[in-house]
Parts: sequence; structure tokens; C-alpha cells
Amino acid sequence: MARAKLSEFKAKQLLSHTLKIPFFGQQIKSEKLDNISLAEQSSHSSQTKQPYVLKVDQGIKGRFKKGLVVVNKQLDELSNIINDWQNKRFTQFYLEPYIPHETSSEKYISIERIRSGLKVLYSPHGGINIEDNSQSIHEVILSYNSDNKLALEHISSTLDLPADALADLLVAFEDNYFSFLEINPLLVHDNTLNILDAAVEVDSTAEYFVNNAWSRKDFTDYSLQVKTPEEVAVSELAEHSTAAFNLTVLNPNGNLFMLLSGGGASIVLADEAYNQGYGEAIANYGENSGSPTTEEAYLYTKQLLSLIKKSTAVKKVLIIAGGVANFTDVRKTFAGVIQALEEEKTNLLQQQMKIFVRRGGPHQIEGLALMRDFLSQNNLLGEVDGPEMILTDVVNKALAYIKK
Repeated sequence: MARAKLSEFKAKQLLSHTLKIPFFGQQIKSEKLDNISLAEQSSHSSQTKQPYVLKVDQGIKGRFKKGLVVVNKQLDELSNIINDWQNKRFTQFYLEPYIPHETSSEKYISIERIRSGLKVLYSPHGGINIEDNSQSIHEVILSYNSDNKLALEHISSTLDLPADALADLLVAFEDNYFSFLEINPLLVHDNTLNILDAAVEVDSTAEYFVNNAWSRKDFTDYSLQVKTPEEVAVSELAEHSTAAFNLTVLNPNGNLFMLLSGGGASIVLADEAYNQGYGEAIANYGENSGSPTTEEAYLYTKQLLSLIKKSTAVKKVLIIAGGVANFTDVRKTFAGVIQALEEEKTNLLQQQMKIFVRRGGPHQIEGLALMRDFLSQNNLLGEVDGPEMILTDVVNKALAYIKK
């Protein structure tokens, strides 16, 4: 089964149809924004000043933290925003009416097809900082061969989600051959659902069975250019993993390489390098998070090292960094990273490579010690720190080495 991302426009359209809730979303692809005026008509709003939400709709995770979502905007404010996104080579956008609400009312649910059934994660506390509320996330497996009544009742009561709405959600999942569905945030008010953000992956081989409910033209994947072999390899790794992997080459001959964990931390680190005037030095952007296995961390690092070897820059640094993980085992992932570094250590030394590390999370003491010992023994050590270091300081230390 090949999992493919649907655009949010199509995902919400499908969900709204099955759940019998109004759908006022609009897809915007053209450079000119003449068709935005249609959104005001389609919203059936009696307000003269209808606020809107505008998003980049190209299958990108963590859009809000990356500045690719704006909320509570008037139509006359959107042109400049889209122009700015287009300058960054984004081409597809999604527009819908803004729904005022309290952040405390945001909920979370995801459904994933696994061998034993449907794995459901759900929490009464959703939103962009869902990982901060990891202790509130419940998990249940809806077995294909068992009575799931009690589990469904618990999901409904925890989310204040009407039982028939939950049933319709599962129907939409099955009828449209979804492989993965995440709604975050989900609002429930007076037994009415509002899906503020939806991410859907489908079984691409099921196109024949869905009677044009979706097709390949609804798939979305952000790509600035023809992908490098390394980017293709990471995409394939992501397709077969529950962890999150992506890799984008920004400057193939850059000298600042990043192996980053967590979407929020990743954008902070990349922005810090840019703000220091080293935007052109950044060779790549990417993410390696969501509790990857040791083997997956090894495979991801191998692709990044392949890019490092190809760069013509004389003096290079690698930043291995991220926030404080809730789920990812630092010891396990660092074991995979070290395995890949061991295979290329001679080549890295020849390229005057130094490696700077800032990471925290489960088993961080053991993981950081493993990394520090390896880098020190092989003359690759720049610096290794835990969460006691301010996140952006790792970038400053790496840039100081480049400047020498």
C-alpha cells in the first residue's frame, strides 16, 4: 500500500460530505487572486466583514509554526500574503471562513490503519502544541474482529463528540480508503463539528474503488525542484514509517548542514542561521522526529552524509539538534546516527567537519554521552549539550567555527 497525501481542500470536502456539515472551503492555485471573491459568496455569511483562514495546502507538517497559516484575516489582506508565499515557491493554497473560538476548546483525534485494526489517538486538549499535552492523549485499537462499543463510547465522551458523528467519521475513513486521518484542532459545539485542520493520507492503489471521490490530481507534495536521490530516499523512508522524515536541499554546496528533530525546533534553528546572515550557507532543511527507530535514524543520516560529501564547500559543520522530545528515545536515535557517522568518519575529517549537538528527551544522558565520546575519539567534536543550552546557541557555536 502506497500512502499519498490529499490536499486539505479535498480531505475536508470528503469529510464534510459524510458528516453532513457545511463546507465553505476554497482551493486557490492561480497567481491572480480574482477567484478569492467567490469565497465571500460561498460562505453564505451575513457579515460584511467575514474573517478568513488562509493556508499553504501542499502537505507540509507544522504549517502554523512555519508561518504558512494566517488566521482572522480580511480578504483585502490576503493578496500580499499569497504573493510572499509564492516568492517562496509555494503554489497551492486553501481558504475558508475563520471560526472564532477559545484555544481551550480545541481537541485532537487521529486514526491510522494498522495490521490489527484502526489505531485511534485522541485528546480533549488539541492545537499546535499537542505534544505539550502528551499525558492527555489516549490510545485505543479498534479491532476489525471485536466489539468496540466501550472504546467508541470513551472516545465520544472524552471529546464530547456525538456518537453518530464519530460513526460517520469512521465511515468516511473506510469508504474513502484513508490510511491516516488527523484532525487538529477539532471543535465540538452544540453537537456540531468544526474541522479546523485536517491531514489525510489515502491508499493510492484504491483510486479505482472510490468512484472519483478523489484521484491522483488531489495528491499533494511540496517540491521546489526535481528531487535529489537523497530527497527521494528520505521520501521513501517516510512512506514506510510512522515517524516523520523529510529532507529538502537548499544549497547543495552549502557548508551548514542540519539533522533536526521536531518541526518547531527545526524552523527556529534554520531561522537563527538566516538571521545571522548565513542563509546562503544553509545546505538543507529537514526533520527526523516522531520516535524513529535506530535503523531509521541510521538510514536518514546516511542520506544527509551523502549530501555533505557532494558539497564543494571547504569547511563544513553539522548541527544535530532539536527540542526536548516527549516520545523519541535519544539514545536509540543517536545510536543510528553514530553508526552512519562511523562509516564516513575518514571522509568527514578530510572535509574539516565539526559536529555540534543540542538535544534532550528520554535517555538523553546516555545518548549525549555516546555522541560526545564518539565525536571526541574521532576528532569531530564541536560541542555536545543537553537542554541546559539555549536552543539557538548551537547555531551560534557552529557559525563561530565556520568563521574561524
